[in-house]
Amino acid sequence: MIVVLGATGNVGRPLVQALAASGEQVMAVSRRGSDAAVPAGVRHRQADVTDPESLRPVLDGADALFLHDGGGSAHPFNPRDILDVAKAGGVGRIVLLSSQGIATRPQSSSHGVVGRSGEDAVRQSGMDWTILRPGGFSSNAYAWVESVRSQRTVAAPFGDVGLTTINPADIAEVAAAALSEDGHAGQFYELTGPALSTPRQRAEAIGDALGEPIRFIEQTRDEARAQMLQFMPEPVVETTLDILGEPNPAEQRISPDVERVLGRAPRTFADWVRRHIAAFR
Repeated sequence: MIVVLGATGNVGRPLVQALAASGEQVMAVSRRGSDAAVPAGVRHRQADVTDPESLRPVLDGADALFLHDGGGSAHPFNPRDILDVAKAGGVGRIVLLSSQGIATRPQSSSHGVVGRSGEDAVRQSGMDWTILRPGGFSSNAYAWVESVRSQRTVAAPFGDVGLTTINPADIAEVAAAALSEDGHAGQFYELTGPALSTPRQRAEAIGDALGEPIRFIEQTRDEARAQMLQFMPEPVVETTLDILGEPNPAEQRISPDVERVLGRAPRTFADWVRRHIAAFR
């Protein structure tokens, strides 16, 4: 059995769907939700990752586990505590959703230092492990839903700085492969989209999918900081703005890892928009 923690999240939901579609036995775990939130045939359990003991009945007898590092979570937790429970339950394989910033910003307290601790815990667990390091999610564009719906505008800083974005469904498919197939143990996979795109270009892609023009409003760094501080801690905000405004070469690199694992190119941002355009109407 494969246990997916965070099963109703941006990556967890498509991961559960991919595993179920391939015939795997899956246990979907989240803080909230019910059997109605997961595909038919998938069992759902409520449990709290901040309380590892609540996971003991879920992990007992499981073969593999998917979890994220907890660093950017609204409910921070220590992955090492979960790993202890998983190992005691007999879990032999683990896939960790980490972050590209672990490698590209190793001295950052909000990305490299905290995230490295989670990665180290996984590597030292004694289980077969695979670590996924995605860049920015295409689904971060959900932050623009309200302004697109009400004003047909997108506001963002650094409008002409290009970065890659990765479709969460591609992350999920790579995770599914690592959880259910041999040959991925001890691997770090850097996950990016197929090309660089700027905030201005992503706004245009939303407009193209809607069939209506979207006006791009370039924010100053201070304006963006004030907005982001409403839902992110200050160290994370500052590092994120540094990446958005002055990415280093590693953060603009197009990784081949999605294609290596899946045998196809990663999906574009435009593809993500087309599949989720209903949210922006």
